[in-house]
Order: sequence, then C-alpha cells, then structure tokens
Amino acid sequence: MSRIQTTFEALRARGRKGLISFITAGDPDPGITVELMHALVEGGVDILELGVPFSDPMAEGPVIQRACERALKFGVSIHDVLDYVRTFRKTNQETPVVLMGYANPIERMGQKAFVQAAKEAGVDGTIVVDYPPEECEEFSRLMREADLDPIFLLAPTSTEERVVQVAKFGSGFTYYVSLKGVTGAGNIDTADVAQRIAAIRRHVKLPIGVGFGIRDAATARAVSEVADAVVIGSRIVQELENTPREHAAAAVRDFVRGIRNALDQDLKAQGA
Repeated sequence: MSRIQTTFEALRARGRKGLISFITAGDPDPGITVELMHALVEGGVDILELGVPFSDPMAEGPVIQRACERALKFGVSIHDVLDYVRTFRKTNQETPVVLMGYANPIERMGQKAFVQAAKEAGVDGTIVVDYPPEECEEFSRLMREADLDPIFLLAPTSTEERVVQVAKFGSGFTYYVSLKGVTGAGNIDTADVAQRIAAIRRHVKLPIGVGFGIRDAATARAVSEVADAVVIGSRIVQELENTPREHAAAAVRDFVRGIRNALDQDLKAQGA
C-alpha cells in the first residue's frame, strides 16, 4: 500500500479531510525548498505537491507561471527536485510527496529511468498535466509496478469516457479541477462541484481532491463537505512571492494552519 493510500485511510478513520499543498520546487530560492516542505507539514498538510519547474506551464495561472520562471532562473531541474525529496525523506518518512508537472522532463529522462529515480528518492506519485490516461498506459504500469501512484486530472468538461479511463489507470487519488481555467482563477461554485463529484464517484472509487481556485479557509471548508481533500497552490505561492525569504517558512506554516483549523472545525467542536 502506498503512502498516499495509507494517508487517506488514516484520514477516513479519524473523520478528517485531507489538506494537500502545492509549491514550485526551487521557488523562491532553492536553498529553502526542503525547509518549506517541512513547514507545510508542521502547519497540518497531509500530502505535499511539489511542482517541477517548466518553461511552458500551460495549466498554470500567472502566480505559478512566475514561480516557474524564478525557479528556472536558478537552473532548477527535475534532478534537483528529486534531490529535494531525497533530503526531505531523511527526516520525514510518513508524508506523501507528489510531483506535479509536464511530460517533457520525464520524456527526456525516459519513463523507466524517471520512475526508478522517483522511487529511489522517496516520491509517492505524479500528476503529469499532459499525460492523459488513455495515452499513458505504459507509464501507469511502470508507476504501479514501483508502488507509485499515477494521479490524473478531471475537469468540469471531462466526458464520462475520460472518467472511466481515469478510474482504470489512476491510483492514489483523483484530482478534480473545479474551474474551467488555470490555477488561481475565478470563484468556485460549490454546488456545481458537489454535483460533478457525485457523477465522478459513480466510476472512480479513489479519494477525490479538489483544487484550482481554493484561496481561503471558508472556501476550503465548503469544498471539503463534498470532497475527500482540498488542494491549495496559487495562494501559498502568492504568500511566498510577497514574503521575505527569511520569513517564508513561518508564513506558509501559519497560512496552512488556518486552513487545517477550518477543516477540523467540526472535530474540535465534538472534542475529537
């Protein structure tokens, strides 16, 4: 059983919803990426999403695009990202780490080489934006053979056929993109999210995490009523963009702690 599966089972047993955070590896400074990962966990994050910097991040809004640009100016590569995970694993063997990015860096390494390197570094899963499930059966097979989770995206525009494909090839959890747009855009219609997740669950038995557009505790709490986890990325990256380097870890720790408290509000009221 993967760390991601173990994490969701533990959350379910405690009646909690998952908190998944995203930062771009190497932003705002490669020297503090691992520190930020630990700070996010200290703030209550259950699963870490680590973005692999890429020159053409098509699914990202301006906030994460700028983060990629800053990281690339430092020359941060996929090999550096794996090194960050390897360093993180020296003191944290429990928190799942998911790499989010694009196919190009993986294809340059070779799928088999990437999967082996990711496994050795302590990665638990991947979200590859431009790897649709129907076109990466081999990659999914390699991932699963290494006990890693290939995680796929679904959106409001996803067809039932695509949902069935995700159910067939995905593992760990399914990432539902709540908006017809890029990361950080718009406001979430929670009623629409609830309706679409109900339709997805008819085929997908994995936990469902919802992201894109969750920017505060109130929205996170509302979405958590219908999802198994909430994903927050642009708002955390924005916090890093607006905070001096020496205060960055404390800033993201405090921010996600507020989200975690909102998600756990009912449990605290019950004295759990």
